[in-house]
Amino acid sequence: MPSGLVALALGGFGIGLTEFLIAGLLPQVASSFTVSEAAAGRLISGYALSVAVGAIALTAATARLPRKQVLVGLVALFVVGNLLSAIAPNYTVMLLGRIVAALCHGSFFGIGSLVARSLVAPEKKSQAVAIMFAGLTVANVLGVPFGALVGERWGWRAAFWAVTAIGVLALAGIAALVPAWAGRVQPATGADPAPPSGLREQVRAFWSWQVWLTLTATALGYGGMFGAFSYIAYTFTEVSGFASADVAWLLMVYGVGLVVGNLVGGRAADRDRDRALVIALLGLTLTLALFGLLAGSATASVILVFVMGVTGFAGVPGMITRVTDFAHGAALAASANVSASNVGNALGAWLGGLAITAGFGYASPLYVGAGIALMSTVVMVIAARLARNHSV
Repeated sequence: MPSGLVALALGGFGIGLTEFLIAGLLPQVASSFTVSEAAAGRLISGYALSVAVGAIALTAATARLPRKQVLVGLVALFVVGNLLSAIAPNYTVMLLGRIVAALCHGSFFGIGSLVARSLVAPEKKSQAVAIMFAGLTVANVLGVPFGALVGERWGWRAAFWAVTAIGVLALAGIAALVPAWAGRVQPATGADPAPPSGLREQVRAFWSWQVWLTLTATALGYGGMFGAFSYIAYTFTEVSGFASADVAWLLMVYGVGLVVGNLVGGRAADRDRDRALVIALLGLTLTLALFGLLAGSATASVILVFVMGVTGFAGVPGMITRVTDFAHGAALAASANVSASNVGNALGAWLGGLAITAGFGYASPLYVGAGIALMSTVVMVIAARLARNHSV
């Protein structure tokens, strides 16, 4: 494993912690700043919105800069944002810190995926992306309990100081271990030109229907998973019969599934990427539908939430390498893939909430997620067939 990949994974771990740990700290933060639960919740929603905006804006603004320098700058922005949160004297500064930290999120994973794949042989590019994303998936497992544990013992500010320190380590690691030439990719044509650097050239990459089909499949795939996941705590307690105290370890089971799915999916994508993506999305569809049917069984729920994590994240490495291949290495396309996933998250959560509001019960988001994931599968099948026929 190239040492640069370890540094990228550490950066992904820190960014993932920032995203997830706040959920376990909201009561303390709300009490500290004397704000309502709804206002504290904006520290989460504001972060998500900033991820979607920053992924496109920062990638476009840094289009002509060397990718290693951009990554160093993004992690520095991440450190500044978490430092602001750690020392925030009031809620406004806290929210500003969250927004600043979030701006780097999408661009880091978009540009970082291009750098990661350039560090290995072409036949291992999806595995390289999976290793970088391993930091994010591990953070998904540890983020909420980490924030809750540190916050309970040393206060919520200590959690942000810890993430700031991780960011400094990642910054030093990327600066020292990622080669200056990193970022060249091998596009779908098999050639190896320099990736498009100017904004106009990067935007031109979106003329490919394959890019749009992949972005659509990404958004719908994430929408399917998060349409179910956003309300999974209610499913566990109101349908499966678990106590509220059980939700934390059940979410960790889901997180372990993410880690496994990410690594297995990266390896499978390097063998036959489109086939692996179709299988992952179809697997997610079937898992969510089966979960809806068996949600009343506690045992089945534990097994299926793990499989949901595996199938839900198995397509991530392949989707990123696919969109960047057809975009000929355009970093803007890689970051757009991250934005597409966040759009899918919002769409799935919204539709799942509508199903509950309409009175279909707390298992209904699982069926909603299955329907969205099925649409993603269809889009991916179309994209795969068109690519095979060289139609687009």
